[in-house]
Amino acid sequence: MVTLYDVPPEELIEELADRLADRLETPEWVEYTKTSHDRELPPQQDDFWERRGASLLRKVAIEGPIGVERLSTGYGGTKGGSNRYAVAPAKQVDGSTKIIRELLTQLEDDGLIQTAQGEGRRTTAEGDAFLDEVAKDVFDDLDNPELERYA
Repeated sequence: MVTLYDVPPEELIEELADRLADRLETPEWVEYTKTSHDRELPPQQDDFWERRGASLLRKVAIEGPIGVERLSTGYGGTKGGSNRYAVAPAKQVDGSTKIIRELLTQLEDDGLIQTAQGEGRRTTAEGDAFLDEVAKDVFDDLDNPELERYA
């Protein structure tokens, strides 16, 4: 049986984003908001919302149960220290918790993840089955002979 651990993350996230496109509703404010304090501009991808949702679903499946704070740390970056006028050293800044919470709510309403009281979010049985189905389809599309041993 092929799982999400058996396929490259880039291909899995791309296929998940395609399948989540009709399941997730992109808010109007997304085109105006930044994803973190260290960013200068909003995301320029047309399918940013679906890609971030796919990435979040994969991250919750692998690391779950996981909370919003740890997820925002993972989607953050470094601020300061990178330009020549910076005096203070660079520091870690968190990603946007609004984007993460909104996507987690939509994925929860869709039945792919659930809230574990006091622990964070984890995938449901339906979410695991969805991820395994997508991973199998991605695996079938790969042309790598080294991966034949998993089939």
